Amino acid sequence: MRRIGAAVAVLVLAGGTLGTAAGTAGAAPAERSRAAAAVCPTGWGSGAKGGAPLGADHLEDVRTGRHACFDRIVFDVPGGGDRIGYHVQYVDRFHASPSGEYIPVAGGAILDIRVGAWSYDLEAGAPTYPGEAGEPLPGVNVGGYTTFRDTRFGSTFEGETQVGLGVRARLPFRVLQLDDRVVVDVAHSWTS
Repeated sequence: MRRIGAAVAVLVLAGGTLGTAAGTAGAAPAERSRAAAAVCPTGWGSGAKGGAPLGADHLEDVRTGRHACFDRIVFDVPGGGDRIGYHVQYVDRFHASPSGEYIPVAGGAILDIRVGAWSYDLEAGAPTYPGEAGEPLPGVNVGGYTTFRDTRFGSTFEGETQVGLGVRARLPFRVLQLDDRVVVDVAHSWTS
């Protein structure tokens, strides 16, 4: 009797799994797209995030990319290793540090991103990254992005470079401190 009960249970579970798989496979493209979106990471939150600045070299490039679940901005600091400090938080208005000058940034919300690296080489007397206060980031075009709306260079001061990132709305984000770069990912939505 136990064998028959166990066999019935296995068949019921297998049938449920097959029914779910068949339902997803036979779903309309929009339904399959929603099912695929469900695998996007969640739980990043929108609170301030920071990693202790341990002294890094110079910022040399800022680049962006689009992914299925998020938009990404990358700060390249060759020679920085995994000791590049950062502080990222949402702000109501973007102000350059230390002057306090207001810099308008387009979007429904603004991330103030500070990376522990100079964008200017004091010894050589030359910029390592050509950002200018209040101007869009050189070579970065966020047109057509799902989440990103605007970028503005803030400043470089006391070993820290500041960038304003305009996003569609206050959305969850994460920060990754990797060898020679800091990565900021902003999700396309709260639920995917």
